[in-house]
Amino acid sequence: MNRTKKFFYNSLTEACLQIITMLAGLIIPRLMLKVYGSEINGLVTSISQFISYFNLLSAGVSGAAVFSLYEPLAKKDYETVSGVVSATKDYYIKAGYFFTAFSVILAIAYPLYIKSDFIMPFDMALLVLVLGINGALEFFTMAKYRVLLTADQKSYVISIASIIQIVLSTTLVFVLANAGVNIVLLKFIASFAIFLRSALLYLYCRKKYLQVNYKAQPIKEALNRKNDVLYLQILGVVQSGLPVILLTFLLKDLKLVSVYSIYNIVIVGLSGILGIFISGLSASFGEIIAKKEAQVLKKAYSEFEFSYYIIITVCYSIAFVCIMPFIKLYTANISDVNYNLPIVGFLFVLNGLMNNVKTPQGMLVMSAGMYRETRWRTTAQAAILLVFGVVFTVLWGISGVLIAAILSNLYRDIDLLFFVPKKITGTAVLTSFKRILRIFLCVAISCGVFYFIDIKTANYWQWLALALICGAWTLTVTFLINFLSDSKEMKNVFVRLKGLIKK
Repeated sequence: MNRTKKFFYNSLTEACLQIITMLAGLIIPRLMLKVYGSEINGLVTSISQFISYFNLLSAGVSGAAVFSLYEPLAKKDYETVSGVVSATKDYYIKAGYFFTAFSVILAIAYPLYIKSDFIMPFDMALLVLVLGINGALEFFTMAKYRVLLTADQKSYVISIASIIQIVLSTTLVFVLANAGVNIVLLKFIASFAIFLRSALLYLYCRKKYLQVNYKAQPIKEALNRKNDVLYLQILGVVQSGLPVILLTFLLKDLKLVSVYSIYNIVIVGLSGILGIFISGLSASFGEIIAKKEAQVLKKAYSEFEFSYYIIITVCYSIAFVCIMPFIKLYTANISDVNYNLPIVGFLFVLNGLMNNVKTPQGMLVMSAGMYRETRWRTTAQAAILLVFGVVFTVLWGISGVLIAAILSNLYRDIDLLFFVPKKITGTAVLTSFKRILRIFLCVAISCGVFYFIDIKTANYWQWLALALICGAWTLTVTFLINFLSDSKEMKNVFVRLKGLIKK
């Protein structure tokens, strides 16, 4: 299979996986709210976030291993491939033991600090252990196969196996929740879906990579780059998970954690959709940078940045208008806590937009492998979120932690705006700055019209109609403003799209 076909299959299955993940992300929290209530939903969210931090045990390993496998796979040097995979396997097994140990410690400590009227401390501890099963199994069973398939540009196999797992897990949760099964037992049974995913990957890799010896002498040097990737991955975990941690420990209100998680569904789903548009591009830009094709890089990056900013303008304009109607529909008949918080909805979408503004620049940092060069910058962003997050969460609750996240993203947006042109692309800072300003201008004009309209959606069909109308209007405004201000780049993008369609 050639690279074009692999890219097509990877992109198609990644898109399907994001859609399935988003649908599951809508179905399961609603069930949790309806059957178990906001406090249990907040509890599951909080525990899951803590457990996700344990994944830092493997931070950087996957990226380093994948990078080390590119050349030997291309040369069909399976002796080296076996050594790299064996080293990766050994590292993940050791990390798996630590992950399990930390899960046990959390199971003991969490019930001592967090109290609930709906679940006993012993059951809470069991829930922590059950939710830790998935993470532990990831280390022990699937990690080495995921690295091998990713390096061989066969991530579509991982996506297909993940889709099957999510569908099975969601089905089990749906059936068991409606049957009123205890939350601990429900999560335990649903966790068995990961065994099916692991089995599928095991069978595929054992059949397709007969030459790979998983017990070969480990080439530990292949993982030397892991520390260079570590900081960026830590930042990602901190940015996504710290708000839940702060809400849990500073306010000790699991219902507020539930409120946060419901609003976050929208942003996570939106980020998943936007991720489809950049899937695989990091490797492509990495090749251009490695070949030192400066003019090609400038042109390709400029077109990508221009296109991506149009996409996020449309997506986040729809989100600004439609998030509160969606939340009202999604939390209808849920009365144990107030979910109708327009300011929270606004701040969530604004933070998501600020986070995605830097996506083109952040992707180039990864493509160029400049992890070490940006360490202090990523540390500063995390520090801003932590310091302001602690203060603002105590003062203003959910709104406070979101304002802290916005400030940290604003800092990183400005930092990358200057760093990438200077160190990687050689493009003009002013060009990107003008494009960012156009994002906010288009969003303001597009959403401003709906501010004067009394929006009411009685069902999801009406909500979908609102989203489509808003999307059409925003697309018109965005295209018109960008054409008037940067017609040359828009024509270049259309020419590239036309060429891709013909191919």
